[in-house]
Amino acid sequence: MNFSMPQFSAALPEMFILSMACIILLVDVFVAERYRFVTYLLVQLTLIGAFFITLPQYREYPEPIITFGGNYIVDKLAILSKLFIYVFSFFAFAYARDYIKSRRIARSEYYLLGLFSVLGMSVMASAYSFLTIYLGLELLSLVLYAMVAMYKESDLAVEAAMKYFVLGALASGLLLYGISLLYGVTGDIQIGTVAQVLEKQQNMVPLVALIFVLGALIFKFGAVPFHMWVPDVYQGASTPTTLFIASAPKVAAFAITIRVLVQAMPSLSVTWGHVLIVIAILSMFLGNLLAIAQSNLKRMLAYSSIAHIGYTLLGILAGPYDPQGYSAAMFYISTYVLVAAGAFAIISIMSKEGIEFDKLDDYRGLNARNPWLAFMMLLLLFSMAGVPPTVGFFAKLGLLEALVQADYVWLAVLALIFALIGAYYYLRVVMLMYFEEPVDGVGSLPVIMSADMRIAISINGAAALLLGLLPSFFIDLCRISVG
Repeated sequence: MNFSMPQFSAALPEMFILSMACIILLVDVFVAERYRFVTYLLVQLTLIGAFFITLPQYREYPEPIITFGGNYIVDKLAILSKLFIYVFSFFAFAYARDYIKSRRIARSEYYLLGLFSVLGMSVMASAYSFLTIYLGLELLSLVLYAMVAMYKESDLAVEAAMKYFVLGALASGLLLYGISLLYGVTGDIQIGTVAQVLEKQQNMVPLVALIFVLGALIFKFGAVPFHMWVPDVYQGASTPTTLFIASAPKVAAFAITIRVLVQAMPSLSVTWGHVLIVIAILSMFLGNLLAIAQSNLKRMLAYSSIAHIGYTLLGILAGPYDPQGYSAAMFYISTYVLVAAGAFAIISIMSKEGIEFDKLDDYRGLNARNPWLAFMMLLLLFSMAGVPPTVGFFAKLGLLEALVQADYVWLAVLALIFALIGAYYYLRVVMLMYFEEPVDGVGSLPVIMSADMRIAISINGAAALLLGLLPSFFIDLCRISVG
């Protein structure tokens, strides 16, 4: 075998994150309890450092670089995905600070586990073999199980962690079985080689492998029919953990879905396209329909996320017929993550002194209690509903345009109908905030925010509006990176 020295500079972001995680672990062991905030600062500085290490790679690698024996790739999709992951993780940790401090949740362990999950997501973004995909996915998943279970005071959190772990193990088994079938057929697990061999295969084994691999990917996305963990985990986990699960991991899941379906199995695009049509329709239908019946805001947003994943899959299935579909899907998932993180952040900000403000009734009259926070929530909910001029409108418009260009007009009409249904439960929250009186008890308590929380949520809400008013740069960035 010919051995070539890997290009270590290509994997510099991952090496930096891993090195810093080990250093922070050692620092946290010896630091005094009153200086535990140092762990938080070092984790945030690590994410900033990883961002600025990754950013120059966008110009340094105009063409894809495959290294580490064909297991690792640096291309524009990987670089942009990593940048999104670092930014969303930074804000997720910032939003978690006050919440974790007010509850008996191990602060240092939370941030360190989160940093290791960022490492797993970063590996997933640059994975170019099924082995690397599996390693990154398991590093992310194992950390998320622990983060959900860390809220020991809540029985719902412990129950959610067990459900998540058991179902996640099942999904990992499905993925491994699908990979083993692909290896048996192709004799390799490298993405490019698998694609070349599958072009010449005419038997049914690749189709069976596709079903198992796609099942695992759909589970990680949280789409129907592997959606059963999403509402329980979103509701049971602590709100910062829910925020984290709903944000950066979605971008990483999108990246590996593009690798597996578009780059490894383009010859099966007709087959997986038909499967994605069914999954997308069921996700949009059940997600929007069940969200209407929820009285818990976190659970409502959980079913909403299932519907939004359905919209994202529409772009992927349109991609083989119109390349704009892939970029529209990435634009959609990244903008959804932006607004979903902000919505969960507001729940986290309002949850004080052991009281969870996660019921819809808790948001009655929020405008009278804190007009600025109510306005931020309005922008975020409008974006989820696809109301102009927020960024969610242009994200949905891009998907519908890609579907029409791919001759899926009937699917575009169906998606539009589901979007109108989904607008109902978002506007219901807006009605409660602006047209209802605060309820007695927790609903009448003043909302107190620290200065950093006010700045962070203002940036989040402003981004949802400004990216809607000036979306062209973001859209072009996704088109160049994915198209």
